[in-house]
Amino acid sequence: MSKPAEKKTDPDFCIPTFDDVEVAHERIKPFIHRTPVLTSSYMNALSGAQLFFKCENFQKAGAFKVRGASNAVFGLDAQTAETGVATHSSGNHALSLSYAAGQRGIPVTVVMPRTAPDAKKAAVRGYGGTVVECEPSTSSREEVFAEVVARSGADFVHPYNDHRVIAGQATCSKELVDEVNDLDAVVAPIGGGGMISGSCLTLSNIAPNTKIYAAEPLNADDAWRSFKAGHIIADDAPQTVADGLKVPLKELTWHFVSNHVEDILLATEQEIIDAMYLTWQRMKIVIEPSSAVPLAVILKNREVFAGKRVGIIITGGNVDLNKLPWMQT
Repeated sequence: MSKPAEKKTDPDFCIPTFDDVEVAHERIKPFIHRTPVLTSSYMNALSGAQLFFKCENFQKAGAFKVRGASNAVFGLDAQTAETGVATHSSGNHALSLSYAAGQRGIPVTVVMPRTAPDAKKAAVRGYGGTVVECEPSTSSREEVFAEVVARSGADFVHPYNDHRVIAGQATCSKELVDEVNDLDAVVAPIGGGGMISGSCLTLSNIAPNTKIYAAEPLNADDAWRSFKAGHIIADDAPQTVADGLKVPLKELTWHFVSNHVEDILLATEQEIIDAMYLTWQRMKIVIEPSSAVPLAVILKNREVFAGKRVGIIITGGNVDLNKLPWMQT
């Protein structure tokens, strides 16, 4: 059951519309891939459902976040763009914003936890971004970021609590629905809520009968606890193999989660690792741990999805090949 939305107190609170999604899709088309939707008879038999994997691991910069980042960067007026953009991110938004800024030829600075995967830091630098490291907590990330913006005057492109970013992320599920009709459900990972908010925005407008489920690590279950409590509960520094899902919901993403998500389902660390390994093994595609959480919760809750047509958002494929999680256990 959906919960009532939190009171909107931010004067800049701006809820994107589906018109914004359509504008975003046209704006970003030159800078993104229209990623494939894959199926697997093995995964169907294992889950008891018909699964359709929207593969954003094949996206530019290796993750769905290039959609929202590109929409924000290419939506800037010329004067604002001169001072560049900045953000804080554990990885995929960082490298996606760096990619988009590089395409436009403007500077970008990213605050990243010192514990973020080296592969993602290297990718940010490879796209021309400047990395400023912080401690692995939300409070440290935001404190260091405030210093960066004060120095540079750059436009803040929040990883998820930004109407431009959410409108961009919503183009992913728009493409999924364009390709696969009559989905009973869509399952996407949830951390800060950018992808799930974009999915809510699209599906509530063009596929209102499709149920939306969020998939979250048990070790970083603040969104689940928020959903059950009816208000945002934020953890400062959760520990999970799904490094892209460590951040808490914010006011804008909470609006979508509280109004449109059917349920939030949880997976343990081992279940996430097993689902990631299974996808690599059976589908022959590289996905990161955060992307494995939806499959993990589907396999854990087969009774919820049995006999259903289910879309799964594979959010990214940026992994450190020298530190694969099944090598660490």
